[in-house]
Amino acid sequence: MRILERSVFVGPSLYAHFPVIRLTLDLGELEQWPTGRLGAAFVDGLIAALPGLAEHGCSFREPGGFIRRMREGDGTWLGHVLEHVAIELQNVAGEDVTFGKTRSVDKPGVYSVVYEYAQKEEGIAAGELALRLLSSLLPEELRTRNSVPEGWEWPSARDEFIRYAQRRALGPSTASLVHAAEKRDIPWLRLNGQSLVQLGHGKYQQRIQATVTGRTPHIAVELASDKEETNKILATLGLPVPKQELVTTEEGALRAARRLGVPVVTKPFNGNHGRGISIHLMTDEEIIAGFNEAREISRSVIVENFLSGDDHRLLVVNGELVAATRRTPGHVIGDGTQTIAQLVDAVNADPRRGVGHEKVLTRIVLDAQAEMMMERMGYTAESVPKAGETVFLRSTANLSTGGTATDVTDVIHPDNRDMAVRAIRAIGLDVGGVDFLTTDITESYKTIGGGICEVNAAPGFRMHVSPSEGTPRDAAGPVIDMLFPQGTPSRVPIAAVTGTNGKTTTARMLAHITKMAGYTPGLTTTDGVYIDGQRTVEGDMTGPVSARMVLSDPQIDIAILETARGGLIRAGMGVPKVNVGAVLNVQSDHLGLKGIDTLEQLAEVKRIVVEVATDCAVLNADDPNVLKMSGYTDAKVICYVTMNPSHALVREHVRAGGRACALEAGVNGSMITLYDKGSHIPLLWTHLIPATMEGRALHNVQNAMVAASMAFSLGIKLDAIRQGLRTFDTTFFQAPGRMNVYSEHPFKVLFDYGHNAHAVSVMADLAQRLDVSGRRIVVICGPGDRRDEDLVAIANAVAGRFDHYICRRDDSLRGRDGDEVPRILSSALQAAGVLANDISMIPDEQKATDAALRMGRPGDLLLIFADALVRSWKQIVKFRPEGAPEVRVDASVSPPAPTAIDPGFDEANFADLGDVVRDERGVRFSRESDD
Repeated sequence: MRILERSVFVGPSLYAHFPVIRLTLDLGELEQWPTGRLGAAFVDGLIAALPGLAEHGCSFREPGGFIRRMREGDGTWLGHVLEHVAIELQNVAGEDVTFGKTRSVDKPGVYSVVYEYAQKEEGIAAGELALRLLSSLLPEELRTRNSVPEGWEWPSARDEFIRYAQRRALGPSTASLVHAAEKRDIPWLRLNGQSLVQLGHGKYQQRIQATVTGRTPHIAVELASDKEETNKILATLGLPVPKQELVTTEEGALRAARRLGVPVVTKPFNGNHGRGISIHLMTDEEIIAGFNEAREISRSVIVENFLSGDDHRLLVVNGELVAATRRTPGHVIGDGTQTIAQLVDAVNADPRRGVGHEKVLTRIVLDAQAEMMMERMGYTAESVPKAGETVFLRSTANLSTGGTATDVTDVIHPDNRDMAVRAIRAIGLDVGGVDFLTTDITESYKTIGGGICEVNAAPGFRMHVSPSEGTPRDAAGPVIDMLFPQGTPSRVPIAAVTGTNGKTTTARMLAHITKMAGYTPGLTTTDGVYIDGQRTVEGDMTGPVSARMVLSDPQIDIAILETARGGLIRAGMGVPKVNVGAVLNVQSDHLGLKGIDTLEQLAEVKRIVVEVATDCAVLNADDPNVLKMSGYTDAKVICYVTMNPSHALVREHVRAGGRACALEAGVNGSMITLYDKGSHIPLLWTHLIPATMEGRALHNVQNAMVAASMAFSLGIKLDAIRQGLRTFDTTFFQAPGRMNVYSEHPFKVLFDYGHNAHAVSVMADLAQRLDVSGRRIVVICGPGDRRDEDLVAIANAVAGRFDHYICRRDDSLRGRDGDEVPRILSSALQAAGVLANDISMIPDEQKATDAALRMGRPGDLLLIFADALVRSWKQIVKFRPEGAPEVRVDASVSPPAPTAIDPGFDEANFADLGDVVRDERGVRFSRESDD
């Protein structure tokens, strides 16, 4: 039994709309060994290892259902068992996950095992440990053939996994803040492997690190960390604090103790979590030992008066006390018969106690500090305390060292409440904890005494959220309400667009429209991430990583996410939901890769975008595969887009008051028209949109319709939509590789990134609609990882439409031989009736482009499909036809800067095109090169 492949989905995917892990598991010979054949010993051993499995309902949907499934008849297969074990392991580590799904795949004995996870590394480790646990429970003859390391023991492996998970999971305090944010529908992102978390998106974001917020003053944190300075400030205000001195040597500690009077307390100058603190020190030996223990944490040590009484933590948030807890150090109570070690085992048997922060309470450990505490009482771990005698094993009451917490919020005296608020205000914290010692919290400190030991800048919430006794308090809620007062936005509008072709252009159009409307857009595309029109990251950024980049940026107030098939299949979407989701089309591309072999399967992948749309799903009603997606979205509104004004379904949708965008014929051309709630809204003539080449580029007409529909559904005003469409064009600087035109040679060049049959066909159609007095020449290619039939379809898309064909390959062969792709294309063209003399096979992209340019004559049209976009565009711009004179331009004339509303321009990528003079429509003429 082994894991063949693992995929981690960070968001909505084919398997779930939340994070899941998918394992491809090969059972091998264990395919013949379901749980029924493995027998009761296997099932009993599994339940003994993970008792929580008894609560799994499985297909019976009731506790015990999974156990019943394993025992009845043949039982169930080990792939299914591994799914449940991986889930339960995460439950044991403190995570609340429940979802799983296991299915057999085409190959016998191979299963797709899908299970939910809370933290990526923990989820992966849970799958690996589940595999090892199941292998260890197999009968001897099978166990030897399924790897279990020698000496491997389940209890140790389980505890090691829990500690591993907790090191990577959010701490209790941070987790409580995240849960409080989720209850208020505030999104969050974890920014590192510790406790740094972003709450909210874009410009609305706030940050927390544990319980320190982005609004916590740095100077306040410094003061709270300086225990000596904190003591002085509080004393100056008349608040109750013990006397203390700062020392750096053992002799200094002894002198300070004599001046203050024993008993004393020693603690690190800047410690936390109770580490290095020793209390009630009487003798010189105890004081020196306490000094050295504190010295391990800090170079300077504080010696202060010992205050008697119970330890209380008073939590203040935004100037109000929200919780008060009495803390008791880890201890056991004697019964007159059991040893201290046995009593500790009995206490640790409490199901509320676990490893670290796994559960409400932490197990008590008999370590060096426990031995010191026992030694003071004249005990060892084997001593038997008297019945009713309390033996403290810790000097401090921290929960992380086995202490307990009792909520006292309802009984705290008002004077003590006010004292805590004044102390936190004095230090300047927005969230702070006061450690207060008193014999009775219900009495005023002014009457019975007491004192403030410390002020904490990052107080833990665990004791308040999950006290050992008393009422749990919502410690996190007030913090979130402070950061996001009622009515304060936390989310930016998110629009996602997918489809086989047109994604990038549509996303760029929408980003341009939103900028015209006054937004600061964050845009992800196949060529990079753009923030407010400036490219910040280069590369194919259409997956979940880029979505996170955009939503983390503190500048943006709207996000437009181009969402590609690859990212969806590999890792899912980067956001759990979007406001507006759009699907442009589903065409044959990338089939035969990653288990997606049919258009229907590809449609299922792209459908994810509208499955998670909340406000509006924009669907191309002219594509049957897209139209069917209307039955899979829970969006409040469906907006159909059609270029067929007689579309029967859309007509009925409009008559019912639905939203739609249609292309309607008029005297002046074709009008993009919106319908919504019975309103008929003429938007814009297509010939006024530069990107449509006076309405001839029908694919961009459709892209503009989708962009307009998405903008309208985002609440953008009509005038801004019109202005955005009228000012968006397809120059290389605004939409690289998307129907770019270069007209400064004696011939015209049409430049595009089309790399599948549908995209190539669209551009070939456009080439036929353009007025051309000379020849039509095309340079075609196809990615090497496409199926042979896909490459043949590309050739068929241009066959018979051009006067000459140049077949090439991409720089990246993607598993093909050097000239295999151009050979397939050439053969397909000839099979379609193209004469061999009209075909040139030039594998190298640069040489193929150069050959086409040199072939061009006045009046010709060159359609060049490119892969290396910047390099190929430079080649076109810098090309000089033979005999053509250089065009000289006064060097003092500078090209105009790109407009601020251009979301696709990045000057840095085109710095070496400095010999090109541009106007608002793109490249016009060239200077003579200096070299």
